[in-house]
Amino acid sequence: MIARRPLMAAALAAPAAALAQNTRVLRFVPQADVSVLDPLWSTAFVSRNHAYLVYDTLYGLDANFQPQPQMAEGHVVEDAGRTWTITLRPGLRFHDGEPVRASDCVASLRRWGARDAFGQALFAATDELVALDDRRFRFRLNKPFPLLPAALGKTTVTVPFIMPERLARTDAATQVTEIIGSGPYRLGERVPGARTVYNRFDGYVPRPDGTPSFTAGPKVTHLDRVEWIVMPDGATAAAALQAGEVDWWEQALTDLLPTLRRNRNIEVTTLETTGFIGFLRFNHLQPPFNNPGVRRAILGAVNQADFMQAIVGTNAELWRQNVGVFTPGTPLASDEALAPLTGPRDLDRVRRELAAAGYNGQRMVLIVASDIPFVRAMSEVGADMFRRIGMNIDVQSLDWGTVLQRRTSREPVERNGWSAFFTWGGGLDFASPAGHLGLRGNGTNGWIGWPDSPELERLRDSWFDAPDLAAQQAITRRIQAQAMADVPMVPVGQYFLTTAHRRNVSGILGGVPSFWNVRKS
Repeated sequence: MIARRPLMAAALAAPAAALAQNTRVLRFVPQADVSVLDPLWSTAFVSRNHAYLVYDTLYGLDANFQPQPQMAEGHVVEDAGRTWTITLRPGLRFHDGEPVRASDCVASLRRWGARDAFGQALFAATDELVALDDRRFRFRLNKPFPLLPAALGKTTVTVPFIMPERLARTDAATQVTEIIGSGPYRLGERVPGARTVYNRFDGYVPRPDGTPSFTAGPKVTHLDRVEWIVMPDGATAAAALQAGEVDWWEQALTDLLPTLRRNRNIEVTTLETTGFIGFLRFNHLQPPFNNPGVRRAILGAVNQADFMQAIVGTNAELWRQNVGVFTPGTPLASDEALAPLTGPRDLDRVRRELAAAGYNGQRMVLIVASDIPFVRAMSEVGADMFRRIGMNIDVQSLDWGTVLQRRTSREPVERNGWSAFFTWGGGLDFASPAGHLGLRGNGTNGWIGWPDSPELERLRDSWFDAPDLAAQQAITRRIQAQAMADVPMVPVGQYFLTTAHRRNVSGILGGVPSFWNVRKS
């Protein structure tokens, strides 16, 4: 530990004693470095969290997960739900001084709709999206889409953040390199792998009404500067938090929680009340997991308890097993067709099923984000599982930023491709088919892994048209059964992570790590 202290000190922007007294600067340790700054180009939560400082959204979600106008002043629905006219609040400006116009929103939403699962459903129902003037734009739909505000206010994975039209016209498959938003903070100094700085945007106009709640309500800033300090080593982050050299640690390691809780100057809480779903994602384009029989055989080798205990320990309050493709505790979760995943483990049977499916020892490459502890933990359990069932596994440990780049490759493993990786989604991501990337079956037009399942797509489309919750539940049971047959993903359990901050930091809202409403005394 002593040897790490000089390295940590070198990463700090000013002497710790001076920073501890500065109530206008907050120092935050994120889950990982934000290697992708374009919020649409990556599904990583760290990119989304970064984006909430820099960008704003037309709608937000309150603590009851109901959409509320945010940049939007409001909307008018006509023509039996087929026409939505949205009006912007006055006075909104981008960080470059330009006003936010309806044309910026139209371009931003079109770019988002090309990337996001919920957005794709919305645009499939959209005949026309046009700016009517500087403050109004209109959706003309081919059928009613009552979930439109929920789509524009979604908080998970690829969020429909608004950027200037000139940037939003960038192809959705290409990263935007100029980071200009209209959010409460503007991007400042960035040292990759060490520090990212956000400075308060004095031109930001909060909503004049409502109460701050999740991503809805007034986004009032009380901090002049937010510094994200990258500390991959948990012991270093814990020591810095206890010493007051940082103010907030996004994801405190489970084995360090007893020490943190004993410190009267530190508070430990849970941000994401719906938890996270860990899952295994296959490359459906390349051997061996382009073979559905191989994918199905893997289900019988998974012990969700092993994965969850590796992440958060044996405290049963912090994890759940027997988890399907929808978040436990939400209306669409069920036990439909889960027997292959949740039944007794028989590794001899799994080996026989692999052989019967045609697996003959092809090398599989598991890419591992070694700098994110809970991903590393899942991957270690998974690698052992693959070895025990006789698969020829090549584990390649990389930093998270490199994993994000590497997993976009569709090349075979002989040309620096990949076969599988472990990752996670938020509980809200997995609560319905709307934004559930892991359940898309739209092939190379879909999310990384590229499963092709026309039946999953058909069922998803029918879910959007379901008239009530009972009909939705019936369809999602069929979706889960189809997912157990096609295996676009393998859920490995639900877990809950804790965040830790100094007690002189207050006003932290639940949901995502947000920095409006936060004060430091």
